[in-house]
Amino acid sequence: MFIVVPAVIGVVGAAIGSFLNVVIHRVPRGLSVVHPPSACPACSARVRPYDNIPVVSWLVLRGRCRDCGAPFSGRYALVELATALAFAGLAVLQLPAILAAPSPGALVAALLALVALLYFAAISIALAAIDLDTHRLPNSIVLPSYPVLAVLLGASALVVGDMETAARTAAGAGILFAAYLLLAFISPRGMGMGDVKLAGVIGLVLGFSGWAALAVGMLAAFLLGGVVGIALIVAGRARRNTGIPFGPWMLGGAWVGILLGEPIARGYLALFGLD
Repeated sequence: MFIVVPAVIGVVGAAIGSFLNVVIHRVPRGLSVVHPPSACPACSARVRPYDNIPVVSWLVLRGRCRDCGAPFSGRYALVELATALAFAGLAVLQLPAILAAPSPGALVAALLALVALLYFAAISIALAAIDLDTHRLPNSIVLPSYPVLAVLLGASALVVGDMETAARTAAGAGILFAAYLLLAFISPRGMGMGDVKLAGVIGLVLGFSGWAALAVGMLAAFLLGGVVGIALIVAGRARRNTGIPFGPWMLGGAWVGILLGEPIARGYLALFGLD
């Protein structure tokens, strides 16, 4: 069970990763994600179903079109693999809570939390890639994530009567949205409204995960963004006034908070004798 379930969810993740590649390519261009079917950008030959197996097809075809031999970006396989690993990893982390659920309500709560994290992982990968490509965070992905995550996380808390977690989830969204809105007002060139809208979505997940996750997740975003910015300047690939997309580091920081928020917070407090 502990191996089979994450493996199955990982396979589902790979399939979703294949769809995310379509989202990453088409959404910024205002194209439909369901029609027309995937095709080679060079010769327009439609991708055959047996050539659309996540990761495997890319490896078998050596990253090239079967018809014209044009190269396909390695990012296609990378997105599929990353989504598969993220889904499998989250399943491993959440499975103990699911198996040890003391009641039907607790089981439903754990399953809803897992679905919410899987959804957040999927949009994290899509939004990070799109922001790196276009310096934009599409409303068509960000805005629907508010009701999706609010319902999943809120229901996860309320099904077991955990009003504190439900309130903290809402508070997390409000706190992060307000904080980023203030930053955008102070420095509009450094913080876009896309970042502000994404902050509320991230706040829902971090708030649900705990106050430590919220604090660490927000701080980690600025730390990651700062380190990357300095590295790019030192490498000569950016200047001090170069615009660097912040969405990927917001999302990366969020996952640091979700996965490591509690131990980081405890370690920090212990360092100053405040534990």
